[in-house]
Amino acid sequence: MKSVVKNFQFMGLFLWKEKGVTLLKFFLEDWSTMKHEKITAENVTEKYEYIFADWVKELNIEFCEVRERYVRAKFKNKAKFRFFSGAVCGQVLMAVVDTVMSVAMGTTETPVRGTLSQNNNFVKPATADFFYVECSLQKTGKSIAIGETKIFSGENKDLICHSTSIYPVDNLKT
Repeated sequence: MKSVVKNFQFMGLFLWKEKGVTLLKFFLEDWSTMKHEKITAENVTEKYEYIFADWVKELNIEFCEVRERYVRAKFKNKAKFRFFSGAVCGQVLMAVVDTVMSVAMGTTETPVRGTLSQNNNFVKPATADFFYVECSLQKTGKSIAIGETKIFSGENKDLICHSTSIYPVDNLKT
């Protein structure tokens, strides 16, 4: 039984009412049979458009460099991303980190199953007109991969945010 359960990824749950009773249904997907195509410089735009939600695409992340275990991207500061002070809010920076790191995790032969953990350190206010985001896989193991992300000011190269992320994987090939 354990091996059967292992092959299914939890994809979500649905609530609905039927005859006055609230019912809960789990939606599972057999990810062991899913075809994985790693993300490359040639297909990053297509994968980005397919994988991510519409609101994530509104971040307009530009991928500058994509290679195995590394992604460098550019992110532009827009008025709708800012606090009253003019700095980009942390929630937006965390979404950018998670998005670019997810792409970096996808550059390997084995797929990841979504973010397990993200730890962010905001070093300076994000007030530049644009930022560079650099993500690299630091360590892989049998069940997790650890990545590091740095966001730099595009104007003066100051470190704005440092982040570490952990993703669950199945025997990621290194």
